Amino acid sequence: MRKNIAILGSTGSIGTQTLQVAAAHREELEVRALVAHRNWELLAAQAREFEPDCVVIADEAFYAPLREALEGTDVKVYAGTEAVKQVAAQRSVDVVVAAMVGFSGLEPTVAAIRAGKTVALANKETLVVAGELITRLAEEHRTAIVPVDSEHSAIFQCLVGEGTNRAEKLILTASGGPFRGRTREELRGVTAADALRHPNWRMGAKVTVDSASMMNKGFEVMEACWLFGMKPEEVEVVVHPQSVVHSMVQFEDGCVKAQLGVPDMRLPIQYALSYPWRWEADWGRLDWRQLHELTFEEPDRQTFRNLDLAYEAMRRGGNAPCVLNAANEVAVAAFLEGRCTFLGMPEVVERTLERVEFVGQPSLEALLEIDGAARRVAEEELGRLNG
Repeated sequence: MRKNIAILGSTGSIGTQTLQVAAAHREELEVRALVAHRNWELLAAQAREFEPDCVVIADEAFYAPLREALEGTDVKVYAGTEAVKQVAAQRSVDVVVAAMVGFSGLEPTVAAIRAGKTVALANKETLVVAGELITRLAEEHRTAIVPVDSEHSAIFQCLVGEGTNRAEKLILTASGGPFRGRTREELRGVTAADALRHPNWRMGAKVTVDSASMMNKGFEVMEACWLFGMKPEEVEVVVHPQSVVHSMVQFEDGCVKAQLGVPDMRLPIQYALSYPWRWEADWGRLDWRQLHELTFEEPDRQTFRNLDLAYEAMRRGGNAPCVLNAANEVAVAAFLEGRCTFLGMPEVVERTLERVEFVGQPSLEALLEIDGAARRVAEEELGRLNG
């Protein structure tokens, strides 16, 4: 059955690769809506190619040039955050690909869930910030959340067909990023350009920096806990530099299942859209003749402190993950702008977690306020760090 999809974050890394999947499966997928933050030129080009019903540019400053670029087409043009939420819930859409970056993806994802849409979730911050709220809403509205992240897709695939067989541990693999094996002293002078040179994956700037700092893996631990009903101590992180084993599941009999594949995000994107079926794809195949070894090692938690900060925030619960995410977004933006060092990022996050008042069961409205407050504290801590 043909699926109508909306892509939130269509001009980003996940969004553009989702459109590649859609182009390869035009009989199975129809693009009905595209949403971008500011990149109106690429959004206009995508709209001309895929002819959706509508497009939304979240930053209203770019509404006029986008509308002008799409004059003469049947594509409706909207702008603003309210329009993003409305598109995520529109009746003609079956599946919402939630690929907006950071906290901005939370409210549109909530809107999609409340409208009963299947959510192909690539925005991990949604579950990091509001995992309890999101899982409760998904259950209330009988909405399926299908993971897009390669690690969570791998776990999802390992669990398919297992029924009530209990998983006792999830094993998330991490490439180690561009700084694997370096000491804290060696990381003192690294730049944003250094951090953006990921050895295996093609991703956006924010998630690439998060991967280099291991915060991304911390977020993925949180996401795995909410998606699969696990406790933090039941999710283990191992460094696997080859990025061939995307993650593993250990069952209560001691058996371990792993999902392997080439490091190409189009594979988990396609599976999220095709589930429960597998569609033909030519994204590449593993060449066993070139796979001389698959290695696994412990993460360096002393050098890459963000991983333990994420575990601690998950254990504390309440608003701690929201504060962690907000502080990290501020720190990463500052690092990319040259206002924060690589080693300064976890310091900003830790100090913000210490200063923001703990709230046990925050509502969606409270989380919006907490996010803003945490960002203000994080900016203050940046100032002190640069003092």
